[in-house]
Amino acid sequence: MLPLSFSKISTYQTCPLSYKFQYVDKLPTGEKWYFSFGSTLHLCAEHFFRVKVPPPPSLDELLTFYDETWLSGGYESAEEEERYRAYGRQVLTRFWELHNADFRPPLAVERKFSIDIDGIRLRGVIDRVDKLDSGLSIVDYKTNQQLFTKEYVADNLQLTLYQMAADQLWALPVEKLTLYHLRSNTACSCGPRTAAQLEAAKNLVLEVAESIARQQFPATENPFCPCDHARYCPYYKHKYLPAQQELPGEETLPALAIGEAIEEYVSLQGRIKELEAQLKDIRQAITGYCQAEGLGRVYGQEHAITYKLVSRAGFSEDEVKALLEPQGLWPRVLGLDRARLEQLLSDEAVSGELKEKLEALRKVISQSPHLWVRRLAEEE
Repeated sequence: MLPLSFSKISTYQTCPLSYKFQYVDKLPTGEKWYFSFGSTLHLCAEHFFRVKVPPPPSLDELLTFYDETWLSGGYESAEEEERYRAYGRQVLTRFWELHNADFRPPLAVERKFSIDIDGIRLRGVIDRVDKLDSGLSIVDYKTNQQLFTKEYVADNLQLTLYQMAADQLWALPVEKLTLYHLRSNTACSCGPRTAAQLEAAKNLVLEVAESIARQQFPATENPFCPCDHARYCPYYKHKYLPAQQELPGEETLPALAIGEAIEEYVSLQGRIKELEAQLKDIRQAITGYCQAEGLGRVYGQEHAITYKLVSRAGFSEDEVKALLEPQGLWPRVLGLDRARLEQLLSDEAVSGELKEKLEALRKVISQSPHLWVRRLAEEE
């Protein structure tokens, strides 16, 4: 079993087939500008906090490091790259201003870990671990566009896994968990995970590991579709086929290429909706005419339509409950399950008197008009 990480688990949860493409088949993925931008800022935050004793790097030193380590992969144009490069300098300048004055060397920076969870190896890298007065603070940097909510941080699986790792790495309790939003230089924090949350995360790791071991890799559509491997995905690979083939079908059907069939299907669906709307209007007109004239059948040139008002009988839940509850029989119909109520009415063990009282409660609960079509030639 390959070691797991938060990234792998998250990928599997989002789309198991995408996990297979990346980590089993090892298909290459394309460069993304947001990965390059985020990695560059991560490297700079690491560089700032990696010093053993104060002071930290000066602002000029930090920005020089930024320029030297800038990752340029994935940007669509030189202009786009330059905009983000300037934006990153602003982010780091504010980062330096916030953390320079009260700088304290952290306990660990980019701390790698590898822990065992019931035979499953879990690996990862914690961005920063600070020593508090009586415990540890775990900080993970993020470059998401949106700020994090308290609920998101409180449920974040990555922080939960990091706390599990910290519990094994250091003989100190975790007191604080933080997602640090680099774009806005905002820290969103919460207290440590409970024992129940840690147990749930452990079970999740084991469930994902078991599903991977069983080679369960279904394709799951999600907001990140299509991914870099769309040409292999059952939801997208048809777009990449070299030629459209004719659909297999009955001899009575005209030969259609799949593309033509798709458009014809959509066209017919639209026509069906229009016809259904027209049919509804005409049905209401015929029904209204029969009701107004007191007719049970109306005639056209070739067809006749029979009209009836069909009633549906049923029971009032409150009335049935009031009758059956004193007899201890209410649980048998499970909150007026009509199928079970009919079984009760046919049960020989139930008294005839009670059955009669139940039948007396049956009443019309709805009425709806129905129309039946008949050809006049058949009637003749």
